[in-house]
Amino acid sequence: PRSFPDEEGPKHWSPARYEHVMRLRQEALEAARAMWADYLLFLDADNVLVNPDTLAVLVAENRTVVAPMLDSRAAYSNFWCGITPQVRAGHGSDSPIPIPFPIPFQIPLFPTFPSFQGCRCSCPTGSSSGSCRCRSHPDPIPDPIIPGVQMFVSNREQFGFLPVPLRSQSSLRDEAENFLHVQLEIMVKLPPAEPSPHVWVPPKVLDKLGFDEVFLINLRRRSERRARMLRTLHELGVSPRLVEAVDGRALNSSQVEALGVRMLPGYRDPFHGRPLTRGEVGCFLSHFRVWQEISARGLQRSLVFEDDLRFEVFFRSRLTELMEQLEEAAVDWDLIYLGRKRLEPERSERGVPGVRQLLRPGYSYWSLGYALSLRGARKLLAAEPLGKMIPVDEFLPLMFDRHP
Repeated sequence: PRSFPDEEGPKHWSPARYEHVMRLRQEALEAARAMWADYLLFLDADNVLVNPDTLAVLVAENRTVVAPMLDSRAAYSNFWCGITPQVRAGHGSDSPIPIPFPIPFQIPLFPTFPSFQGCRCSCPTGSSSGSCRCRSHPDPIPDPIIPGVQMFVSNREQFGFLPVPLRSQSSLRDEAENFLHVQLEIMVKLPPAEPSPHVWVPPKVLDKLGFDEVFLINLRRRSERRARMLRTLHELGVSPRLVEAVDGRALNSSQVEALGVRMLPGYRDPFHGRPLTRGEVGCFLSHFRVWQEISARGLQRSLVFEDDLRFEVFFRSRLTELMEQLEEAAVDWDLIYLGRKRLEPERSERGVPGVRQLLRPGYSYWSLGYALSLRGARKLLAAEPLGKMIPVDEFLPLMFDRHP
């Protein structure tokens, strides 16, 4: 069905929806039993398995019921440690349960809840579906926790990913963005999850996210980062302009001098006490060239991305909403951090009236991603930073008067 009579929204797991899914699973179990299948794999449509050996690993565990542990963007996984004997008695709750996070990631196989609906039949515990000749459990829906079958979760390898559940009132568009984020997270350390050749996927319509230009800064020798970021932006529907970064490691003293770069006398890194590095020189020059291009082309609004960032879930819709709120509130802005590291978290930061997602930042690091206006770019250039260079992370808070 497209909806259920007792649902509050498209993503609400109402009793009727639970019952419908349980009946489908029961039908699948009975169909597998009828064909004398030795094993049965249940897989939700929004779970992505990335390990081709998943089935072999699970079978080798030699357990009646075993699941691969799946990763997500938060403290959510495909097991619930809150099921206790009290739950079956009707005394359970949805209260947060302390999860010993180091444990699941240190042991290869661990039990989850004490019993599971796995076999759903009256045969002795341990009988496989292939040897089970008895009838299904007489009342499979109202009693989902059938005592006696322990479920295990295998953590021997990385198996795949799943999205974090959304609120009941979330839309189907929200669900699409949520699943897209799963695809992006896979690409952080693994190859992209390619769609099945048997499924038609509509082509992406690329744009600039409402900006005049989207710059992606990348070192030529960082080909793996370039490939990941270009694919990530493509999945987000973004068409970037690739900017070759200045490789500070390849610069010698005469080249640095010819570019007009002079270190700020007496500068030392505030955390490590070291002078400016060649890598920091190259990073600053890369951003400086982007600012020059923005000024020369007269770009009113631009996005600047480095090649080692990770996008938050709902990035595209949240950025669109942010820019709409800025326009409605008539806020003049020069630079907006899209990702940063707060260096003084104890100091409060004021919100921007009329813009729900925006704060006036304190002392911050990182230039991974930011929006820059034409006026902002020209202010940065007018400061003539090459003649008194410091890292770009230090330069930006200095320009908005938040440097200690």
